[in-house]
Amino acid sequence: MSRITQRRRVSRLVAGQATQRLETLAVEEPLEIRLDGRPLTVTMRTPGSDVELAQGFLLSEGIIAGRADVQSARYCGESGSIDTYNVLDVTLAPHVPPPVVDISRNFYATSSCGICGKAALDAVRLSSRYRPGDDPVRLPAAALTALPEQLRAAQDVFARTGGLHAAALFDFTDGGAMQVVREDIGRHNAVDKVIGWALERGRVPLTGSVLLVSGRASFELTQKAVMAGAPILAAVSAPSSLAVDLAEECGLTLVAFLRGDSMNVYSRPDRITAGDLRQ
Repeated sequence: MSRITQRRRVSRLVAGQATQRLETLAVEEPLEIRLDGRPLTVTMRTPGSDVELAQGFLLSEGIIAGRADVQSARYCGESGSIDTYNVLDVTLAPHVPPPVVDISRNFYATSSCGICGKAALDAVRLSSRYRPGDDPVRLPAAALTALPEQLRAAQDVFARTGGLHAAALFDFTDGGAMQVVREDIGRHNAVDKVIGWALERGRVPLTGSVLLVSGRASFELTQKAVMAGAPILAAVSAPSSLAVDLAEECGLTLVAFLRGDSMNVYSRPDRITAGDLRQ
């Protein structure tokens, strides 16, 4: 498996003075996901947790609903080649129909793109198997404001490179315990890895959970939260207008600008209460 970091020599200039030093960089490599032997998508990602990434992607695209829908997942590059771990073939269970790819769906993914616009909203509305709006979870604002610090403390690769996004899952049916953290060069990949982790453990839908992301709340990340049945998506940066539209439509609580003791709640604010966990 490729390493997730590499060391490179750089020239550092400070006040006109140059010094040579080694820097740690986050690795970025392509992953081609194949479905029953046929290419489905290529995403630029940080190697690691690739099976989780693939399963999270398939769930968020409405292709699968649970672990039972996946028969196997294996790397299929030539042994010893540079691409050995950059092609992953997922075999669907016999009862799962193959996806229909049309002009409203674009399966080429970079660090920030995905399906967008009215076709995307319609696709999510029609294909989501879960209803985050029905989730009764409620939690104090103080519980939410404590989460970003926990996420940052768990970002080991970011601490060395400064170059990765992160996503984490917190279970508020278990007192808000942090369940998993995943880092990746692509914010959507980090979320897919978290969802894939939950799917492997039979934790989808993400009932009673908060999905926390280290950057902004885009439409694509909101889509993934809805498709996985998460009732609350929280971000430390800004949301997009389309993300808010989708959250409102699906009953998802969307929290952004989660910094220090403050936050903005853009939809379903009834889930966030004043006070702390002792009340």
